[in-house]
Amino acid sequence: MTPEFSRVVGVNTLPRGGRTVAIEADEAERTALARRFDLLALDELKARFTLTAGRGDTVVVTGTMTAAVVQRCVVTLDPVPAAVEDEIEAVFADTAGRDEAEVEVDPVAAEIEPLVDHRIDLGELAAQHLSLALDPYPRSPGAPEAAAEPPEDEPETRRPFAVLKGGGDDKAED
Repeated sequence: MTPEFSRVVGVNTLPRGGRTVAIEADEAERTALARRFDLLALDELKARFTLTAGRGDTVVVTGTMTAAVVQRCVVTLDPVPAAVEDEIEAVFADTAGRDEAEVEVDPVAAEIEPLVDHRIDLGELAAQHLSLALDPYPRSPGAPEAAAEPPEDEPETRRPFAVLKGGGDDKAED
């Protein structure tokens, strides 16, 4: 399956100082990603990456992803526009034919991602980070606040588990 936002770059030869790549999703790609992530709209998605040779046969990808999204409020279902930004760090390695533990990598670096045919899909990397950076519970400014807990001195009207605490009027002690 081809990702909605694909920007494949080859990493066979990287310059000593690395290589910088800027990408941006077009309207069709943004529409498809909005559908994938259940967004009302994805008005902008850009990313800027630096690819450098890492230890061993690894490629280190660092960068920033920015997006303008419109999500649905979890309370009112109203549109909630938001600016999303995420720092990206990923390590890619060709693990074909060898155990992932054999790949020499910085121990404090990110998880190792597979490098297929010496190519990396930076568009899909940006899309994955967008999905992780989205607010899981977007709330519109006018959404009512969550119900507050009753004060401790005020008796609760429903206490289905009070018997487990020993504080219920249940006849379990007979």
